[in-house]
Amino acid sequence: MKLKDHGSREEKKTEKRFGPGGKKKDTKKRRDSGDSRAKANKNILKLTYGFAALFIMMAAYLGWFIQFKSENVIGSSYNARLDQFSDRIIRGSILSSDKTVLAETRVASDKTETRYYPFDYLFVHSVGYSGLNGKTGIESLANFYLLSSHVNLVEKVINELRGEKNLGDNVVTTLDLDLQKTASDALGNNRGAVIAMEPDTGKILCMVSQPNSNANQVDEKWQELIAPDNTKAQLVNRATQGLYAPGSTFKILTALEYIRENPSTWQDFSFNCSGAYHTGEYTIKCYHSESHGQQNLIQAFANSCNGAFAEIGLQLNPDSFHALAEQLLFNMPLPYALPYNQSSFTMTGGADEWEKLQTSIGQGKTQITPLHNLLIVSAIANGGTLMKPYLIDHVENVGGQTVKKFLPSSAGSPLSATDAQMMAELLKSVVDFGTGSALRTDRYTAAGKTGSAEFETGKETHSWFVGYAPAENPKIAISVIAEEAGSGGKVAAPIARAVFDAYFAKQ
Repeated sequence: MKLKDHGSREEKKTEKRFGPGGKKKDTKKRRDSGDSRAKANKNILKLTYGFAALFIMMAAYLGWFIQFKSENVIGSSYNARLDQFSDRIIRGSILSSDKTVLAETRVASDKTETRYYPFDYLFVHSVGYSGLNGKTGIESLANFYLLSSHVNLVEKVINELRGEKNLGDNVVTTLDLDLQKTASDALGNNRGAVIAMEPDTGKILCMVSQPNSNANQVDEKWQELIAPDNTKAQLVNRATQGLYAPGSTFKILTALEYIRENPSTWQDFSFNCSGAYHTGEYTIKCYHSESHGQQNLIQAFANSCNGAFAEIGLQLNPDSFHALAEQLLFNMPLPYALPYNQSSFTMTGGADEWEKLQTSIGQGKTQITPLHNLLIVSAIANGGTLMKPYLIDHVENVGGQTVKKFLPSSAGSPLSATDAQMMAELLKSVVDFGTGSALRTDRYTAAGKTGSAEFETGKETHSWFVGYAPAENPKIAISVIAEEAGSGGKVAAPIARAVFDAYFAKQ
């Protein structure tokens, strides 16, 4: 009789149920399953943290945008919805620095609103205009503020109940009425521009462009103003949009590049001017072929000697010269909020002899706006630091309380303090014993550079002056261009002198 091996059968059953190893393998599977779930939970947790971080970043960006950027978007001249604010707000006034009204909204008995400019032509390119054909100048720049209202709550409620509009905020500009009048009168019937600013703050004190138009009649005369055969271009702000050959004002850059390339020997420069400079087949003449005789660099700069600077130009490294020009914002955006044209400097390492000669004296293809020329000389006046030019000092409600203040801000330092000091010495020599003698006075010192820019054969040169005063502690810088007016020393410099005189008469 055989005994059954029950233990053996049980082991086989166990192997069938659990496989080799039995319950031990089942435990391992459970442990692996638990590890997988834990790993999945960790991944889900990481994903949750990621989404939470992304949400926090988006919320932070939204808060930053609302605080710092939303006003720019809302106030953009491209935001058509902004004009809908005028359904409930009467557009605020624009005031000069002494709070003289430069633009206001007049409301007739039938509640018809008319934008009115008390000075007609005088501020049409700075204050601008607001009408059926759009907005320009400060009218465009400050559109958001002019259509905002900070009247007190009680007045708002009363106006709502009466169905009346609230009064918009007023914009107080940096523009000086007396200087604006002086600049306009001094420019006279010349086409051109005058723009002045505080070099240490960037406040624009005056901005005149001629020919101009009556700001009260822009809509009425629109078709005449934009007609293809209208050669006066009254709507063009020549201070910011007029592109001109810089003429001898560009010798500021030529001299600076020469000094940089010859730091230990530039003082040894010597040139004997006979009134004309000859090299190969080319001839460069001084203004009216005037002979300046033997000169060092400072004397050549003061006399605005084309021959000396033509010789210097042939010695310069074109690529280095190009880099300096861009350092001083040629071919670059300017730190300015309203429309302007970008200046250009095209000379590079492949330039031929003629291009080098022309570029070194501010002719050829180089072009600059009066605004840009002002920024260059302002940076020199301010020790190498360029301040951002601005037109709005502050915004206030109808009660005169300030609701927003605009502060000076730097646009960087395109020049070192050493470079600025050296150029300041050269600019002062122009007034002390050179072509800028029209600014010589006992009332204040001045520094600057004249220019007479050729632009078309057979026509008189454009007259330039850029400079500042006082020479030692500059308070005002200026850029003047008078089209086809001749010598910079005889036309543009006296215009600058008139503005400086008016400025210091008020101090």
